[in-house]
Amino acid sequence: MLRGAPRQGGIAACAMGLFGGLTVLSGGHAIAGPAIGQFEVKTLESEPGEIEFQSQNAYSFGNPRRKTISNGGDLEADDNSIAKARNALELEFGITPNLKTRIGIEYEKERREDPTTPHSAQGYDDLKLDEYAAEVIWIAVPRKGDGVGLGVVVEYEIPAESGGARTLVAGPIFEWASGPWLLSLNPTLVQFFGGERNDAGQKDEKIDFAYANQLKYRWSEHIDLALEAYGTIDRVCGRGGKSEEAALFGDFDQHRLGPVVYWNFEPSFGISRGSGEEDESTEVSLGVGALFGLNSNTPSTTLKLSMEVTF
Repeated sequence: MLRGAPRQGGIAACAMGLFGGLTVLSGGHAIAGPAIGQFEVKTLESEPGEIEFQSQNAYSFGNPRRKTISNGGDLEADDNSIAKARNALELEFGITPNLKTRIGIEYEKERREDPTTPHSAQGYDDLKLDEYAAEVIWIAVPRKGDGVGLGVVVEYEIPAESGGARTLVAGPIFEWASGPWLLSLNPTLVQFFGGERNDAGQKDEKIDFAYANQLKYRWSEHIDLALEAYGTIDRVCGRGGKSEEAALFGDFDQHRLGPVVYWNFEPSFGISRGSGEEDESTEVSLGVGALFGLNSNTPSTTLKLSMEVTF
């Protein structure tokens, strides 16, 4: 469901939204806007003792203009989740061939809180720590070369700012590989907990549907070409007590699609693990791509930059 205007709730919208999100090539936020996760596709690879450092970064251009309205003398502004910059630092740990975990922090340059004029509502705060997160991935069906792999991801996110909503993200990870091709699908549900109360005393403990999907082609030993899609359907099935902003401006879906190139190599400073023939060197993967907004709620272009270093 790719539409520019905010949606209204209802059973029909819920069914269409879930179907639409699943059929696109396929986590939280502290405010009432859509849960926009990192632009990263989860994987089913886990090596006991392996540690991976990740830096996931996104920079948005052509951001949609923020909607405002005067409400009883106060200025109200929409809560669509828009950030000019997002920078995440993470560490992933391989525990067993079927289990790995991750911890991380994320910084964001978000829209200005509590603007006093329509002009100031279009501005952004400084880059600041936004959230802490912990994640577990269970690999139910490992994929060895060609074939199918299946797993489950569960992530818990805590806002750095007190009083914000916590989120629980959960969903399956599906992989299918054939020769140089790899298809990865990661649809999730995002449950909000806590946060501010609306005028009726309700917390907006809604559920969003989100997806992160990738079709990747191994071009050469060191280069991967990918088409990636990321999106969120805000407030599936009309759940949650809407915040004042959501009641005034509606909910906001976001959808992105675009090409990403990955350069994979072993650096000269690599550190080997194991012994003899089992030595495994440090591996680095650098990614750069452009994700294009597919509706008017989404920034027109998002530059994606990533770095993964595996020890």
